[in-house]
Amino acid sequence: MTSPATGPAPDRCPGVFATHSALDGELARIRVPGGVIGAAALEAMADAADEFGDGGIEITVRGNLQVRGIPTGRVPEFAAAVTAAGLVRGSAHDRVRNIAMSPLTGRVAGTADLRPVAPALHAAIVDRPWSSGLSGRFWFGLDDGRGDVLAHGTDVTGVALDGDRAAVVVGGRAVGEPVRLAGLAEAMVAAAGVFVEVADGAWRVADLDADRTDTLYARLGTGDTAVPQARHPEPRVGWFTQTDGRVTVGAVVPFGRLTAEQARYVAAIGTPVTVTPEREILVGDLDDAVADTVVRVLAPLGFVFDARSPWTALTACIGSSGCGKSLADVRGDLRSRVADLDSEVGARTPEHWVGCARGCGSPARTHVRVLASSDGYVHERRDTAR
Repeated sequence: MTSPATGPAPDRCPGVFATHSALDGELARIRVPGGVIGAAALEAMADAADEFGDGGIEITVRGNLQVRGIPTGRVPEFAAAVTAAGLVRGSAHDRVRNIAMSPLTGRVAGTADLRPVAPALHAAIVDRPWSSGLSGRFWFGLDDGRGDVLAHGTDVTGVALDGDRAAVVVGGRAVGEPVRLAGLAEAMVAAAGVFVEVADGAWRVADLDADRTDTLYARLGTGDTAVPQARHPEPRVGWFTQTDGRVTVGAVVPFGRLTAEQARYVAAIGTPVTVTPEREILVGDLDDAVADTVVRVLAPLGFVFDARSPWTALTACIGSSGCGKSLADVRGDLRSRVADLDSEVGARTPEHWVGCARGCGSPARTHVRVLASSDGYVHERRDTAR
């Protein structure tokens, strides 16, 4: 990450106020703590994407949302619109609120309901002035005991041990003693604070050299708490009966890209929506009749509710339509491949198609990277995201 000659590498991870300049315009990324966005906020994002961007909302590999194609001169207007929607408070903590959460927590299985912890963790992060110094890549996680968030390699993770206690896991190691769920957010932020003190320019826990890693764990105190095994989930796509008898429906859309129209239809359901790092869209707490209507209305609009669909395992970077570094129109080529699959469905190894070696948007799980080159596409196995 760093060297005496060069110092810390600059963090160019985009936000709302500091955007990324791409071939198709400015790209703004909106952090969605826990992946949960209210209906009104989603509708406001759809309006902003239509008015200032390319008319689409993309789900990112950290379960956040982004809008592409914003003219440089209109970035302040876009920022004002999403600020008014309550999606960001200001520029200081624009990029540092990455919080992943078990998407089905409190509804389907899981050891504990972590939904109340996410807003508490978000508030604790924003309340600490020093947290603005975290990299936009630093990632907090809330795992309800099923191992799905641990599988993403989040930097500081709260892991439910039972209905009232959780372990704090930093860089894959449990630290300290278990804490009550009511104190989990504060314990996680305190651990992140120790990371900031020893980081010396490192973006993430995995970026620390051996000496700083030793210092980090010496200060945090490594514990012997047994935590669940990290495991990637099956696609959360389809119909899920909740423990309270209500229903969660899950869907994907190609490339995790919602058109503004699609987003408005989802917002019209009137309940909070959860997006996941696997680019799924979950709507919960529905009765059977409403859930059935949601599926019947959304499916013709391009939402995929079949967990066997290729679109649950196929993703791609923006390609040459939006990036000058890309060697191919990877999304167009991937669409052609899916069309050729016809009725081929079922379990498959995830594939991520990319236009250059940077591998933007790569999933944090074992997958096949399909890399564009001057001689066509090269397939290579990747055990983790870049």
